[in-house]
Amino acid sequence: MILLTIVMLFSLAQPASAAFWNLSGDLMLHDPSITREGNTWWAFGTGEVDKTGIRVMVSQNGTSWSPTPVIFPQPLAWWKNYVPNHTGPQWAPDIQYYNGRYWLYYSVSSFGSNNSLIGLTSTASISSGNWRDDGLVIRSTTSNNYNAIDGDLVIDANGDPWLSFGSFWSGIKLTRLDRNTMKPTGQLYSIAARPNHPDGAVEAPNITYRNGYYYLFVSFDKCCQGLDSTYKIAYGRSRSITGPYLDKNGVNMMNGGGTILDAGNERWIGPGHQDVYNNNLIIRHAYDAENNGMPRMLINDLYWDSQGWPRY
Repeated sequence: MILLTIVMLFSLAQPASAAFWNLSGDLMLHDPSITREGNTWWAFGTGEVDKTGIRVMVSQNGTSWSPTPVIFPQPLAWWKNYVPNHTGPQWAPDIQYYNGRYWLYYSVSSFGSNNSLIGLTSTASISSGNWRDDGLVIRSTTSNNYNAIDGDLVIDANGDPWLSFGSFWSGIKLTRLDRNTMKPTGQLYSIAARPNHPDGAVEAPNITYRNGYYYLFVSFDKCCQGLDSTYKIAYGRSRSITGPYLDKNGVNMMNGGGTILDAGNERWIGPGHQDVYNNNLIIRHAYDAENNGMPRMLINDLYWDSQGWPRY
């Protein structure tokens, strides 16, 4: 146990030049979200194509990963009440520990549609596998100007829960949650959009609080096209969780602003759907140019410069 703790602390203390964690095992994970329970790491992601469920990965050291049984091996009956034409796996889970439970938000939709829902399941212990169905959180229909997918839980400086979400259409939304039900209490705020982009390509929000600022990370451009993907990670920050979020040049993210954190490289194409954990690591997926464009999770230590902006 002592040796494991030393290894993990050393990994988190690596200098910025140690870019990627040296991962091994089963690394095929799309739209990843990460957490720890004790000394065990867990990562959740969109399920495999043409199969129902949310993919769940486990690691004892943060670097060697293996799959565990999916959540929702069978569709829940109530999903079709809201999204009758949902297809394939459930998308874009977000895991977060709060108030004694692990809360997992997930999306049910079909590609290119905003007839969608965000659902919720929770457990007191991930390792127990005992997930409770907490039902519908929020939905969108074709009459809405937003898309209820890519939910992401954030706890504000006062300890209150909020959910950001959104994909394309009018951009990223934010709503406050009830501490007990973890469901919305009312007002929707708009916090990021790309009004001058041909298809408004912004999605996958992730908010983290650090030293008086809320940092909003989003994914720009096209996902899910393998080696033709143009996904990239952008960010801005705000003193208030409801915005305005400004990038490093002072451009409001509601006006298309966003400083690029990661646009990929020759091997890792289209990085995105990021999740920041504990303000010191970031996980996302990218498409591996050396393996026929297979989606793979990547983990980096996350650093902050002297002005409080993120880097890795």
